[in-house]
Amino acid sequence: MAKPASPLAQRINEAIDFDKRVFFLFLILTFLVIRYLTNTLILEAIPEYDRLEAQGDLMFFHIFNTLNYIWTPFALLWKFTVIAFLFWSIGLMIGFKAPFKELWKFALVAEVVFVFPELLRLLVYMNPSGNVSYLDIQNFEPLSALWIVGPGNIETKFHYPLSVLNLFELIYGAFWVLGFHAISRRSIEESTLVVLLAYFLPLLIWLGFYIGAYR
Repeated sequence: MAKPASPLAQRINEAIDFDKRVFFLFLILTFLVIRYLTNTLILEAIPEYDRLEAQGDLMFFHIFNTLNYIWTPFALLWKFTVIAFLFWSIGLMIGFKAPFKELWKFALVAEVVFVFPELLRLLVYMNPSGNVSYLDIQNFEPLSALWIVGPGNIETKFHYPLSVLNLFELIYGAFWVLGFHAISRRSIEESTLVVLLAYFLPLLIWLGFYIGAYR
């Protein structure tokens, strides 16, 4: 017999009871607009941007960005599926069963957390000073370990791992504690265990693998 939903779980379910298809379109549009504006700032920060643009030397940059825009919705769908599968499989392994479909929907909602670091980067460099380079904008990872240490102070292979270790990942994990609690009707403590095993542990393993494989 299923456990009754706690008052907190009921409030969470009520808060995310909206059309996920519309929200997905909103999420894609938000990411695309922010990334387009950020890429425009990066281009304008490149020395002699106007001359390089006129000569067609930035064609590769434009092609790469266009492909990135096209790939964005597919990347999000893939991420939601992988994250939901991790929570579903780990939860099942330790006896905390939760519907895969509901986990997938929550992964879609929780992704809104990662809009904020991209938006913050855009706002910080909206009116960049003359000594800001395109690399400064490109490598700016707000509220991360990389942001604290500084990209210039460590080896390149540590840039990505340290950028992933940020406050937004912790907030994302906290969102998932609440989400798994609402979906599975397990306690907050049990849900925290699932988040640690299904999300943070694989994330740390991946970062360790990245550092070891980096050439």
